[in-house]
Amino acid sequence: MLNKRLFTLLGLLLILSLALVACGGTSTTNSGNTETATEVPADTGDTADTGDTGGDMAEGITLRLFAGNVGDELALSKAAAARFMEANPGITIEVVDTPDFVEDRLGTYLQLFEAKSNQGDVFQIDVIWPGDLAEHLIDLNQYGAADVAGEHFDAIIENNTVGGQLLGIPWFTDAGLLYYRTDLLEKYGYDGPPTTWTELEEMAAVIQEGERGEGNADFWGYVWQGNAYEGLTCDALEWIASNDGGTIVTPDKVITINNPNAIEIVDQASGWVDTISPPGVTGFGEEDARGVWQAGNAAFMRNWPYAYSLGNADDSVVKDKFDVSPLPAGKGSPAATLGGWQLAVSKYSDHPAEAAAFALFLASYEEQKVRAIEASYNPTIKALYEDADVLAATPFFGSLYDVFINAVARPSTATAPQYSDTSALFFRAVHSVLTGDSDATTAFAELELDLQDLLGFEARQQP
Repeated sequence: MLNKRLFTLLGLLLILSLALVACGGTSTTNSGNTETATEVPADTGDTADTGDTGGDMAEGITLRLFAGNVGDELALSKAAAARFMEANPGITIEVVDTPDFVEDRLGTYLQLFEAKSNQGDVFQIDVIWPGDLAEHLIDLNQYGAADVAGEHFDAIIENNTVGGQLLGIPWFTDAGLLYYRTDLLEKYGYDGPPTTWTELEEMAAVIQEGERGEGNADFWGYVWQGNAYEGLTCDALEWIASNDGGTIVTPDKVITINNPNAIEIVDQASGWVDTISPPGVTGFGEEDARGVWQAGNAAFMRNWPYAYSLGNADDSVVKDKFDVSPLPAGKGSPAATLGGWQLAVSKYSDHPAEAAAFALFLASYEEQKVRAIEASYNPTIKALYEDADVLAATPFFGSLYDVFINAVARPSTATAPQYSDTSALFFRAVHSVLTGDSDATTAFAELELDLQDLLGFEARQQP
């Protein structure tokens, strides 16, 4: 009995510590500390341009935002929190640094939610989570979101609506892109980026051989996300969908992953490891790939739009030497996985109205514009794709607009509330092929059975 009580006490202490100090990420250096934005003194002037939410909010409260930390995310969130506090004196925002990998971040959230902890108020949630987290989140339509939902991409609002309740206000959207070195393509006589995966293999091999021959032994043809995590689900879904291999599970709840086109392209991708891609790519996340790319040691990279502004920073080796394009295709058309993040409010917050107001502020036109210009985060507000300032800072937002609005969704709705388990089964199967522990034929036959056991859906071979 004593041991049971001791473990219960330790568990409660662990949950409380997670609420105050989020654990570190796995792909970038992370202090693991709660970042608190300093409260800004009240502005005695006109606050109309600072995002004033009305001036009638309760005072003397603290809200905690659980935010991402990839690239410039944490700094942007802290700056936005300062602007909100300036417009709302008496409210303090603490920005909590969360893990890079979404599985670790979700685990942190679930420990808080399952304990019904009031130590978190606003949460940055992945586009794939609304269905899985629905029971823990408030309906933002009841706090003013219904008035602005029409400004955002319809598909994302639909994705975030569960049982008629809007559980997340869109903050930024994502789709996978191909980054390529324009200087190296010109150097080796290529007119433009590859349009098929086979062309990418050939171009990457030629450029890699040439650059190594000139003394850069660390140069690779292609870097991407190969670790066993959600990022690999995104990459592999792009390969498979572009090869007419479907999307793992159809919207009408049929398992289709075990088909020849899916098997073919994943086996092809396994051949990139330790040829045009580093042997360690099977441990890469987004920031690992960006590290190699931004150091000038890769010809091509698959990543999200956030890497664009970082690649053009003054300390970047590839500044003004690259561009972006749609990802290559297999037998079909190019496919980009739909990504992006939303802002949700916990049901267990002591201040739901203030938390919802803060979430809507962060997702507003002006705040999304700041993120688009300063760090190339794709807005979810349609009008920003016609904003002259945004297009001047990130011209590819206009030229690749179709990529963003036609991105391929992961089967999070069809498999909710078991999407996380579905994705884990998928990326582990793909990872086993990339590491040489299995071939795609065997891995996907086993995956089909595992998904049937998990979901209870029927399976068919053709997508």
